Amino acid sequence: MPGNAVELQGVSKRYLLGEDHGANLRETITVLGSRLVGRARPRPPVEEVWSLRDVDLEVPEGEALGVIGRNGAGKSTLLKVLTRITEPTTGVSRTRGRVGALLEVGTGFHPELTGRENVYLNGAILGMTRKEMDRRFDEIVEFSGVERFLDTPIKRYSSGMYLRLAFSVAAHLEPDILVVDEVLAVGDAEFQRKCLGRMEMAEGEGRTVIFVSHYLDAVLRLCPTTVWLDAGRVVKAGPTADVVGAYLSTTVQHMGTREFASDPSAAASVTAVRALDPSGRPAVLLQRDDPVTLEVRFVVRSPLPTLNVAVSVENLRGIKVLDEAWFDSAPEDRGEPGEYVARVEIPPVLPAGEYSVSAWVGTAYETVVWEPDALGFRLEGGNARSDRLLELGLPWDVRRID
Repeated sequence: MPGNAVELQGVSKRYLLGEDHGANLRETITVLGSRLVGRARPRPPVEEVWSLRDVDLEVPEGEALGVIGRNGAGKSTLLKVLTRITEPTTGVSRTRGRVGALLEVGTGFHPELTGRENVYLNGAILGMTRKEMDRRFDEIVEFSGVERFLDTPIKRYSSGMYLRLAFSVAAHLEPDILVVDEVLAVGDAEFQRKCLGRMEMAEGEGRTVIFVSHYLDAVLRLCPTTVWLDAGRVVKAGPTADVVGAYLSTTVQHMGTREFASDPSAAASVTAVRALDPSGRPAVLLQRDDPVTLEVRFVVRSPLPTLNVAVSVENLRGIKVLDEAWFDSAPEDRGEPGEYVARVEIPPVLPAGEYSVSAWVGTAYETVVWEPDALGFRLEGGNARSDRLLELGLPWDVRRID
């Protein structure tokens, strides 16, 4: 019966701001000399910062865990504790098996060595023998796509080339635990798909994957369970869809109507955004089988030739599923000062789930007002196939061929 690949019990990590550690030998000698002659600079007050606080976590062997949260939530610190780059201030962190980590672009690479030499160096650091490295070398290089530059010093690589080679090494050296931090932040779409495919393969081979990313769609695709960190603490842990939904709900205003403060000096301002049910009433909970009307109220204070207004809708995964603009059906003569109300009706094509609405007002040449995540609404009812972007109910023509 498999056990846990990762266990954290009451893990906290504290850093001290303002403490004079001496960045290098010269600075350390300078500081000590100043103190000896009585000319030491006044030391700034020391401030404590807890990057992690009382984190309890268990990851069973062979499972993929997602880690999400805003910048500064403690995600990278958590991974550094797991990979023994830093020790926790309090608590216990245990990992069972060999850990392959990609925490930053080029971590563990020596800039003066070639790509070929760094592949073998990384393998040695992870405990691989020369024979094991020879067996996997061609596969690593082919995946990375940097064959042409393999004998070039790493310092001449672009950040994308660094990432390709670093991820390829970490993913192909057969670690028991693969730890990846924001691998999708660099690289083109093709390489991102390859990375996700490789992580899915590692999970399918029974390896444990811990994946930190702001790309929520990738987390939903790869990880059955997810933990949400905020200010170093675990806010919620459990099934990924539930955790991501709770996380997104904190960034979106869930109300039928949201009003905005108006800037009298601006050429235009959005004053309100509303989600309306079929009877025209503002609502947060709407039926999936009913049309939804999105309303944007705005004021134009000076002439704006080619005036345009648009709304976009994103789903739980952060994917833009709709982006509709007045310009597509607007008259040519538009943009006079005044108060406006713009409505667009969305037919029942969206699956049940959470959605956020953003509003935009501008011209063909500039953005005048942009209100991201202006409000949110939830569609209820329908079937539970939430992996679809649209639910069109298209007719089928099926015939038996004699």
